[in-house]
Amino acid sequence: MIRGLVAGGAAALLLTSSVAAEAAPLPRPKAPKIFGTTFQADPGHDFTRSPHPRRDGVLRGWITHVHGDGVAEYEPIRWRKGKVTEGRFVGPPEGDVRVYASPLAKDVVFLSALGCGQRMTTVTADRRTGLGDRRCPRGDLVERARGGERPALITVRKGTIVKVQEIFTP
Repeated sequence: MIRGLVAGGAAALLLTSSVAAEAAPLPRPKAPKIFGTTFQADPGHDFTRSPHPRRDGVLRGWITHVHGDGVAEYEPIRWRKGKVTEGRFVGPPEGDVRVYASPLAKDVVFLSALGCGQRMTTVTADRRTGLGDRRCPRGDLVERARGGERPALITVRKGTIVKVQEIFTP
């Protein structure tokens, strides 16, 4: 009798735990150092295939191209210290094949460091971190990506880009 109660209680606990685990929000991925001096690793990613999504998490990178179907190609970046200036972000060297491709979520969160629209004259970055904090429409992200490489923290979830937060560089 007692064994049956203990077993039944354990089964109920397992069932409750699994339901709670499914209902829990997804964990927030840890962001890399904003001005990290090495490229972030992606163990197990096969760069010999055509570009495909990076594993879930946050990549310090920039979008290099957006296809008409909403798929963005992006690559990792790192901070290179300068001799005369503070430095600049650089991508992989010529011939390096570290490139990813993921669809942009329809409701992608784009946090700009230079304001919304074409003008980009107002700094909208957090003064402490240098990360963009003004939410702009998806169309601004696509246009900005077409205009050149903008350093950002790119968040990928389930193979889709869900957040792009620009890094302010003077």
